[in-house]
Amino acid sequence: MIDSFAAAVEASQLGMVARGSAWAYPIANLVHLLGLVLLVGGIGILDLRILGAFPSLPLPALSRALTPLAIAGLILMLPSGLVLFAADAGALVGSDRFRLKLVLIALALANALAFRVVGRADARPTGTMRLMAAVSLALWLGVAALGRLIAYS
Repeated sequence: MIDSFAAAVEASQLGMVARGSAWAYPIANLVHLLGLVLLVGGIGILDLRILGAFPSLPLPALSRALTPLAIAGLILMLPSGLVLFAADAGALVGSDRFRLKLVLIALALANALAFRVVGRADARPTGTMRLMAAVSLALWLGVAALGRLIAYS
């Protein structure tokens, strides 16, 4: 079933454009990378602050500045990731690295949502907040690493 889904995606208009255009795939790749930088850069700095780095920077102000950048990065990554997937869906659904990347993305998003419930950016970081920040940092760095390693599978 997943193979037929991948074949349908590759045969779709998006798949044909992603593979047939000299510009679609490279532009999607660059937009995906920009999104990654915004996402991991924004969340990574915030996570590091929660973990104790940069103590002179006020956490609430940092959160207000960096969270929208991280969300913008995530928003950029979604359509660009769909273009990249459509170009090579058959190979990607068979890739252990790609499947693990999707699992880590789901876990990282769940962690981010849980953090919004458990932690407050205007509060002094608790042990739970620090643990969640460490998990966030590890998950998003894992997503980034797997994304780059997919090309080598």
